[in-house]
Amino acid sequence: MATIIPSTDEDLAISVVRFVSEHAWADAGADVAEPQVARLCQEAQECIVMARWLDLASLILTSADLVFTKVSEKDVECIYTVICNLVTKSENPDEVLEIVKLVTAKITQRPSEKPALRLKVLFNLYNLLEDAYSRYYVYLKSLQLAASGKVTEHVIPSFKKVDSFLKEWNVGVEDQRELFLTIFNILKDSKSCGKDSFNFVTKYLATFSQDDGNVMGEVKDEAVNAIIEFVKAPDMFQCDLLDMPAVAQLENDSKNSLIYQLLLIFLTQRLESYLDFQTANSDLLKSYGLVHEDCVAKMRLLSLVDLASKSGQIPYAVIKDTLRVNDNEVEHWVVKAISAKLLDCKMDQMNQVVIVSRCAERLFGQQQWVDLQSKLVTWRENIANVVSTIQANKITDDAAQAMQSMTVR
Repeated sequence: MATIIPSTDEDLAISVVRFVSEHAWADAGADVAEPQVARLCQEAQECIVMARWLDLASLILTSADLVFTKVSEKDVECIYTVICNLVTKSENPDEVLEIVKLVTAKITQRPSEKPALRLKVLFNLYNLLEDAYSRYYVYLKSLQLAASGKVTEHVIPSFKKVDSFLKEWNVGVEDQRELFLTIFNILKDSKSCGKDSFNFVTKYLATFSQDDGNVMGEVKDEAVNAIIEFVKAPDMFQCDLLDMPAVAQLENDSKNSLIYQLLLIFLTQRLESYLDFQTANSDLLKSYGLVHEDCVAKMRLLSLVDLASKSGQIPYAVIKDTLRVNDNEVEHWVVKAISAKLLDCKMDQMNQVVIVSRCAERLFGQQQWVDLQSKLVTWRENIANVVSTIQANKITDDAAQAMQSMTVR
């Protein structure tokens, strides 16, 4: 059996060509194989002399792809390390990207065959690249390979670095959309990644504006998915979906207007509205995998937040009626709201009233940002006034002390 014997870079490339071509032509017999192997090695030598790195990559990949499952994983890694290293030889970014596209196309062609090993090859290629867009391209193809090969556990940890990756890559909106949607599709079926899944689908939807009217209709399904993700999540109580044009378009959409109405209920209304909606649309909710009891539990917490936003003191009786619970369950739901960090409050059992010191915002869109800015401006002005008062008092005290000192002398 042929072996790969490393010497100089150029010799190693020829050794790899000989290794993969001998394996690719092994079944043809020596009389046929030897001339073919010699021809391929000669072509490879010419590519090296002429610095035709794209042609060399294509030549090696043709045979390497044929022997991927026939040789050991160690040999596969060695073969593709040599191929991937060709990106470091070219000084032309366009040629580098073409080599990248060639390698990724071959590696992702059969994702079910040794997918983890294929991912490893792409990770190695990524680390050899300096061009930002080529890095983005390889990362995206790695995610698609992981999804098709069912080895997403190898890529999910990297999602927490996506924001920093995007700053480094500096890619356009279309590329960002494809990346966000790919990540969302990987995460959406994972029960432990609900928040991350929602985060990436909202990032995707946020890239669309009113100016994208010609493609807005294509994202309706993703907008619906975002709403369902939010409604399903037991620990998400706030979002800015209503401010997104991609979501707002559902309001007047004949197919999806009810889902938009459901979002409005969860963000702006109380339990009673949800119960009315559920009575009229129970089949719709079931079709999206929404569990009625879970929705009721979430709406009770959101209704309690709504009560707190209207008054600093909430009678137990009002909570009981609004949440539709028994007398002995009122404090249980208040405690749940505190645990979910939706409320800061005290329960006055003697007077049967909840005293609220803080409650979460159910909506956090443009208006909430404006309100927050106004509060920060007021806070800054108050701090400035306090500092001015302290400084004025200090000047007065210093003057008084100076006068007292002069009087004593």
